[in-house]
Amino acid sequence: MADQILKLGIPAGSLQEATVDLFRKSGYNITVEKRSYFPAIDDEQIECMLIRAQEMARYVANGVLDAGLTGHDWIVETGADVEEIAELTFSKVSRRPVRWVLCVPENSPVQEVKDLEGKTIATEAVGLTKSYLAKHGVSANVEFSWGATEVKPPKLADAIVEVTETGSSLRANNLRIVDEILQSTTRFIVNKNAYADPWKKDKIDNIVMLLKATLAAEGKVSLMMNVPKEKLDAVLKVLPAMQKPTVSPLSDAGWVDVTTVVDETLVRRLVPQLKKEGAVGIIEFQIAKIID
Repeated sequence: MADQILKLGIPAGSLQEATVDLFRKSGYNITVEKRSYFPAIDDEQIECMLIRAQEMARYVANGVLDAGLTGHDWIVETGADVEEIAELTFSKVSRRPVRWVLCVPENSPVQEVKDLEGKTIATEAVGLTKSYLAKHGVSANVEFSWGATEVKPPKLADAIVEVTETGSSLRANNLRIVDEILQSTTRFIVNKNAYADPWKKDKIDNIVMLLKATLAAEGKVSLMMNVPKEKLDAVLKVLPAMQKPTVSPLSDAGWVDVTTVVDETLVRRLVPQLKKEGAVGIIEFQIAKIID
């Protein structure tokens, strides 16, 4: 139906490029113009809007957006009433979760959270930090940080709660991690009323299926080879035990075709072994999507 539109939030900022790239690999071309908050997408049934990840859950919850992508941390921080329908493990640097950590200067006497009683903590995630302190029975002054949080201790704050992926920025600013507060990955979230609409639910589910299929294919390749039947058992033993290769007959009754999916990092070890065991015509293919 031409009049049906799905309002989709794309996270602006650090996740923007990675999100647009994921959608491109999944079959959706999103074009972001400078100074525009409404990216173009090659699907007339989707209307995109750039929203900061920190605000995404709130706008999805109140119906300004039907769906969007944001970090689990910002859903917890805002307490937004949204439904998380998929975890999409990707970020601006790696495929690892980001971590919110409590940090102090290397030479600080603070060894545990209880040592921060009555102290000042700077962070962008005020709600998350206050909940963490309450859980540990600690009363401290939590100040919102507008940026450059890592440089605030020790003059402007005794400690910070900051997000990190690799820890390199923390180390560069001579900060030491006292505790990990939360691990977070990107989530695909929906407005509950929108997801109750059959058309929107079907549209959302199809998008999520393709995004997950694209992520599942990362780091995987397909290997295809011809194998003499008498060598088949030996070749199959070389392949990873968790995989289920497809074995198909060839026009020559004495040969079969074997196709399997493996981690790309294993190829350099597997191919010489497969060749040694009798496989020939080995071809490696890149995989765009894996749909269960």
